[in-house]
Amino acid sequence: MLKNTFHHIRGFGSTTERRLWNAGILSWKDLLDNQPVILSRKKRETLTAAIEESVQHLEARDPHYFGQRLPSNQCWRLFKDFRDRIAYLDIETTGLEGEITTIALYDGMSVYTYVQGQNLERFKDDIYKYDVICTYNGKCFDVPVIESDLGIELNQVHIDLRYLLKSVGFSGGLKGCERKAGIDRNELSGLDGYHAPILWQEFKDKKDEKALETLLAYNCQDTVNLETLMVMAYNLKLKDTPFRGIHDLPLPIAPEIPFKADLATVDRVKHMGGWSWY
Repeated sequence: MLKNTFHHIRGFGSTTERRLWNAGILSWKDLLDNQPVILSRKKRETLTAAIEESVQHLEARDPHYFGQRLPSNQCWRLFKDFRDRIAYLDIETTGLEGEITTIALYDGMSVYTYVQGQNLERFKDDIYKYDVICTYNGKCFDVPVIESDLGIELNQVHIDLRYLLKSVGFSGGLKGCERKAGIDRNELSGLDGYHAPILWQEFKDKKDEKALETLLAYNCQDTVNLETLMVMAYNLKLKDTPFRGIHDLPLPIAPEIPFKADLATVDRVKHMGGWSWY
C-alpha cells in the first residue's frame, strides 16, 4: 500500500491523493512514468522529487521516514511493507497507575515474556530490535508506563489498534474487538484487565506459580491476538481504496503460546474483586 500512497507528502492530502487515483495514477511508478496533467507543473515537480525520495527510503527499509510523514490515522499503510519489523506489545501492571508486572512481545514468529524481578530489564534491549510497535491503547497506557517504569524512550513508529479498529467499526475495548473478530480465548475467556493484578498478587503473596503461569498466558494471548486484529483492520481499510483485493492479507496462524492457564486459578480469580480500565 505504501507504493500507492501520496498522503505522506507535504501539501498532498487525501483529496489530492484520491484525484490522482481517479486519474489512473495508482502508484509511485505510475507517477514517475506519467506526469499527471491534473496537477500544476510546480506540484508535479514537488511530487516527483518526493516520490523519488520515498523510493530511496523504502528501499533502505526505513519505516520512520513514512511514520513521521503519514497522519497517525494512516500509519496502517506501512504495515505490509514493514511487517517483519513489528513488535506486538502488551503489558500488565499492579493497577491503573501501578508498576509493570509482565510484558509480552510477539514479532510474528516468536513470543517473548518479561517478568518483574526476573528478566524485565532485558526488555530494554530487546525492544530496540524492532522499528514498529503495535498495541491496543498503547499510546495512552502501555508506552507511557514502559517509558516511566523502565526509564527508556520508545521512538518506534506506533500503530495503536484502539483508534484503527474504531475507524472500521470495532469497539468495546480489546476483548470486545476480539469478540467481534470471532477470536476465541478458550480457557482464558472471562478474564480481562480486571483480573491481571489479582493474578500477580496471588503469585507475589502466595508464591503461586500457577497464578504467574496464568497471568503470562493471558498477557501472551492479548499480544498475539493483536496481529490478527491488525491484519483484519488493514484489509478493512483497503476497502475504501482502489486496492481492495490487491493488497489483502490472509489471516495469520496463531502461534503456540508458551504458557498454559490453570483452569482452577482462572475460575477462582473470576470471583475475586479487582480493577478494570477497559
